[in-house]
Amino acid sequence: MKHGKKYVDSEKVIDRAKLYDSEEALELASTNAKAKFDETIEAHIRLGVDSRHADQQVRGAVVLPNGTGKTVRVCVFCKEDKYEAAKAAGADYVGGMDLVEKITKENWMDFDVVVASPDMMGIVGRLGKVLGPRGLMPTPKAGTVTPDVAKAVSEAKAGKIEYRLDKTNIIHCPIGKASFGKEKLTQNFETLMEAVVKAKPAAAKGQYFKSVVVSSTMGVGIKVNTVKYGV
Repeated sequence: MKHGKKYVDSEKVIDRAKLYDSEEALELASTNAKAKFDETIEAHIRLGVDSRHADQQVRGAVVLPNGTGKTVRVCVFCKEDKYEAAKAAGADYVGGMDLVEKITKENWMDFDVVVASPDMMGIVGRLGKVLGPRGLMPTPKAGTVTPDVAKAVSEAKAGKIEYRLDKTNIIHCPIGKASFGKEKLTQNFETLMEAVVKAKPAAAKGQYFKSVVVSSTMGVGIKVNTVKYGV
């Protein structure tokens, strides 16, 4: 695969074999993000677990202290008595069966996060085949199925991200924009890592962090030293 000049230039600065401290890795990732747009900085965390086993799942949600830098559109399913609270918290769309029909009939998907009150899951469940594959199905574990929909909306708007394993046992998460700079990115990264450490399944044996890499949207992967996390 042929890479552009900016990617090749970044490769000259980054030692592919070296394990960097998180702060240095994130500084390199942000300063070498040379695209014409504000690149997203992502963390890719490979874990020593087997996601095929229910007792080795790693999944949860965490609010990044500095947000993600992305404007999040939130769609809320709740009863009418909670409409105003959800809207006041910043929800972009609030409704019930009307939203279900809009999604199923018009293939409408102008949102990034779905929040639902437990009493609405009966109808939201009908959207499983649409929302599931896109990772948008609300779940109690992610805090997106909750009686307090206003709080869930506030957290989503503040930069709450969901993390979970893919089929290759890797977690992929955005942790901010290149423009955030080293300090804010490091705070966000450490918050995510702490959450993943706490989510370690009891059934996981051996080395938990197999590898951790940070990169910008168009940039080179930079390996992070995980010794300080102690797992």
